[in-house]
Amino acid sequence: MKTTGNTLLITGGTSGIGRALAEAFHDRGNRVIVAGRRRALLERMTAARPGMIGLCVDLDDPASLSSFASEVRARFPELNALIANAGISRAESLAADDWNADDAQAIVQTNILGVLRVTAAFLPMLKRQANATIMATSSNLAFVPRADFPSYCASKAFLHSWLQSLRHQLRKIPVEVLELAPPYVRTQLTGAQQAEDPRATPVEAYVAEVMQLLERADHPRGEVLVERDRARRWAERDGRYDETFAAMNPD
Repeated sequence: MKTTGNTLLITGGTSGIGRALAEAFHDRGNRVIVAGRRRALLERMTAARPGMIGLCVDLDDPASLSSFASEVRARFPELNALIANAGISRAESLAADDWNADDAQAIVQTNILGVLRVTAAFLPMLKRQANATIMATSSNLAFVPRADFPSYCASKAFLHSWLQSLRHQLRKIPVEVLELAPPYVRTQLTGAQQAEDPRATPVEAYVAEVMQLLERADHPRGEVLVERDRARRWAERDGRYDETFAAMNPD
C-alpha cells in the first residue's frame, strides 16, 4: 500500500485506531475522507485538520450507505484506498440465564456486514484504479479468543478468513487486500477503562509501527502485524495455543 498520494476513505475514523490512522495518512499528504455516524465528532476532527473531509454514514442502514456511496463516487472518482475499520465490541455471558443474541446480532451487523457492505459499495471503482488497496481491521483475538467476548472474537475470525478469500479472488486484479490485526490498544472499544489500561499499547505507538510496516511493504500474506501481534498469531502453529488461551482466559 502506498502511504502517500492516495485518496483514502476510512470508516470508523472518528476515534481510536481509525482516527489515528486517518491523522497519520493526512500527515503524509493523502486526501483523507473520514466516515462515521457522529456528525459532531466529524466536524471537530475536520476543523482541526484543513483538507480532511468528514462524511456521515450509518453502515447498518442500507439507505444511508447507498446515499453515502453515491456522494463519494461523484466527488472522489480517484478514490484508490478503503480502510474498513468500523467495529464494536461487547462482553457476553453465554452462561447467564438471561443471555440472548441481541449483542451478537449487533456485532455481526457492524463488524461483519458493515465491512462486506462498504467493500461491495466501493470495490467496482477501486478495480479501475492503477494502485488500489482494501484494508480491513480484524483483531489479534481472531487467532486466540477472549472467551468473555465470544461474538466479537468470532466476528474478527470471520474477517480473517474472508479477507484471505477476497485476496485470492483479486490476485489478478491490481487491488491489494490487507488485514490489520491489532493487539490490545488503548482505545475506548470496550469502555473507558481500556483507554487508560497500562497493559494496552498506546494507540499512537501502534499506528506509528503500522505506518512503518506499510512504508516497507512488510506485510507477508497481506497481514499487517506489529511485533506484539506475532506470538498470538502463531500460537497454534508453535504449539502454544492451549497455554496462550489459558493465560487469556483464567479460571
